[in-house]
Amino acid sequence: MTGPRRYFVPVAFLLLGLASCIAPDRDATPTAAVLLSSGETTIGQEISYPTGTATITASIVTLPPGAETGWHRHDVPLFAYVLEGEITVDYGSDGRQTYTAGDAFLEAYRTDHNGVNTGPTTAKVLAVFAGAEGVRNTVPAAP
Repeated sequence: MTGPRRYFVPVAFLLLGLASCIAPDRDATPTAAVLLSSGETTIGQEISYPTGTATITASIVTLPPGAETGWHRHDVPLFAYVLEGEITVDYGSDGRQTYTAGDAFLEAYRTDHNGVNTGPTTAKVLAVFAGAEGVRNTVPAAP
């Protein structure tokens, strides 16, 4: 073969190979694993949403070993998912709870609390606030 036709077979095989790499897997079925479904916080409070224009805020909170969040409260519902490490939260008279990688919970609502990384490695927590314009997601509190 000469001319453009001599490149046809190698190019065709290359394109077929690439197509097999990016073609969707017909046997793959999407799945969804529910992490949490609840109407109550981790300390048993009923969830209620603030009034106003809804604003969803997602953050990753990173705490080195021994670091604390400082005493604070949330005036909006907060879904939390521990991505890495371990965090222990002191809820005052409502007790303490320890969460580790893979734990999902609805954080205490309008209750002062303090989180501490009680593990040997950095802790990372995905925090998703279901807030509203003009309402603070996190408010500092006295210990």
